[in-house]
Amino acid sequence: MSKTQNSYIEPFRHPDHGELNSFGWRWIIHYNILPTPHAKVILRKQNKGRTKVTAVDLKQTVLVDKDLQIRAYYAGHVLGAAMFYAKVGDAAIVYTGDYNMTPDRHLGAAQIDRLQLDLVITESTYATTVRDSKYVREREFLKAVHKCVASGGKVLIPTFALGRAQELCMLLDDYWEQMNLKVPIYLSSGLTIQANMYYKVLINWTSQKVKSTSATRNAFDFKNVHSFDRSMINAPGPCVLLATPGMISGGFSLDVFKQWAPCEQNLIILPGYCVAGTVGHRLLSANSPAKVNVDESTQIDVRCQIHQLSFSLHTDSKGIMDLVKFLSPKHVILVHGEKPKMALLKERIESDFGIPCYYPANNESVCIPSTNYVKAEMSKSFLQSSLSPNFKFLKTISRADADFILNERTESFVQVCDDRVVEGTLAMQKEKQAKIVHQNELMVILGAENHEVQVAYCCPVCVSYELKDVALAPGENMPPVLDKRSLLHLLYTKLSNDFQDVTIQNDGDRLQIESFTVSACLKEKCPHRIHVKPDSTSEAVNFCCMWSMEDEKLAWRVISIMKNLELKTG
Repeated sequence: MSKTQNSYIEPFRHPDHGELNSFGWRWIIHYNILPTPHAKVILRKQNKGRTKVTAVDLKQTVLVDKDLQIRAYYAGHVLGAAMFYAKVGDAAIVYTGDYNMTPDRHLGAAQIDRLQLDLVITESTYATTVRDSKYVREREFLKAVHKCVASGGKVLIPTFALGRAQELCMLLDDYWEQMNLKVPIYLSSGLTIQANMYYKVLINWTSQKVKSTSATRNAFDFKNVHSFDRSMINAPGPCVLLATPGMISGGFSLDVFKQWAPCEQNLIILPGYCVAGTVGHRLLSANSPAKVNVDESTQIDVRCQIHQLSFSLHTDSKGIMDLVKFLSPKHVILVHGEKPKMALLKERIESDFGIPCYYPANNESVCIPSTNYVKAEMSKSFLQSSLSPNFKFLKTISRADADFILNERTESFVQVCDDRVVEGTLAMQKEKQAKIVHQNELMVILGAENHEVQVAYCCPVCVSYELKDVALAPGENMPPVLDKRSLLHLLYTKLSNDFQDVTIQNDGDRLQIESFTVSACLKEKCPHRIHVKPDSTSEAVNFCCMWSMEDEKLAWRVISIMKNLELKTG
């Protein structure tokens, strides 16, 4: 993921995003996507001599090539804004761009599927801000505007042409209708009027409420909002003007600010974020009245009222946290924010969710490990091994209540379990597809001999018996009545009571539990025996135990029980 490029499709221009460039991209993130006939005409014009750009619809999966696929999700924020899901091989990311997790009057909240992600790259414009109720903000906004125009003042609302202007126009237009106000509301001509035209055309991208009423009235056909001409700046009487740009960084809003700011009756409402260095940011930092430098040679005596009411189309801190929690990626990268606030949000994400988080500076690289899945075939032997049953027989009492067990006759039955554990080895060879094989096949693939390590131990077990005067035959170390099968049967009976969770096989010559085998040892001297002197009332009988290393734990569990046994023959 070496290059990530913010782009857009004309005619919209978004101040936070770059323009279409003619260089080649490996990763292309389309910000505003307009899958309409009009947009396609624009694309055909722009594609001449430029990198090819394709219009995509929401939730449409686009296969760029055999490795790369992308999909767009609704982001709220402004008309046409989209989050993008991108997947290369098994590595997957979501690049949010600008988004809003809270619905407003003209757009819905961002919507995205729950995805398996290695990385989420999210904006963090309001990394530490949690906004209050939208309705409280709207009420304060309308109250301040109404108070100003009622006293004969003018209201300047610097705003962006796309999104915020339409939101505030809808709010003011509805309020003017309810209050039957006749004070004119103006929208600066040019790009704002052009953007509003596209809102009227692309009504299907707006909120459900706006779409549901579009059959009777288009919400963007404002009854009380008119176009504003530059010659009207010093016209007498109250009015409300929405002008671009939103941070008073230049353009028409700055021209109006210079004329209206010195009057105490007037009001300037800053409805969103202002970058440091702009006139908007200086106004928020100053006390009214104050002198504000608009450039190196111009200073304005600001006597008007200054209000800030956040109508930002960016999500707040709670929205960012909600999205990260919902998607639960393996890593998060924060962009589009202020460094100190991004640092605080990073700490919250890591402490609340345990997800590594980064906020790299411009031109700084971050290495993110990605998931890599291996597609593997399965051999016939491995599949057949999974079909073999692994029966276990458990003795179970039908009544669990202790009073019944003590006072009444209980019935027991055998419960049959089939717990299958499939073991195999993933074999990966050059220029061959990975394959899961049975352990018996592995040596053949490797061209190596199979060596199995086995452990042996001759374990003494005490046997008490009544026939003390029976003579031993030469070479025997036990009474003649205790033959091999009898000893194994006694041992089998004892072990069956202690090992109800495993299957013990008894073929008469030996007992077997997994790879662990037990047989009576008749040798006078066994190399695996450790001599232990029995007490006067019992005889030590030896059992040779053998097992493979994989059953080491099971083996010593059995042997520890055997050492403490006393087999009674009479």
